[in-house]
Amino acid sequence: MKKALLTAIALTIALAFSATAAPEVKTDKDAAKKKPTAEQKALRTEITTKYDINKDGKLDKEERAKISAEDKERMEKAGLNKKHDKKGKKNK
Repeated sequence: MKKALLTAIALTIALAFSATAAPEVKTDKDAAKKKPTAEQKALRTEITTKYDINKDGKLDKEERAKISAEDKERMEKAGLNKKHDKKGKKNK
């Protein structure tokens, strides 16, 4: 009786540990947290320098609106052009 009870407890513990040790699943949020590559950093710096009218180091809404279609395409190919919905939240 004691042996069966101890075996049942041991199996329960083993199953609990195996369930919590499941492999980590990567999500879209994880992909968004990736650090930019050197090429991406260089392109972002180039675009910011080119279109930053007020020289504050950031592109505001008006400055972003003036980015040419060619530069937008370059940014998209480099993985830098993040789409936003009307509320300012990033779309997937």
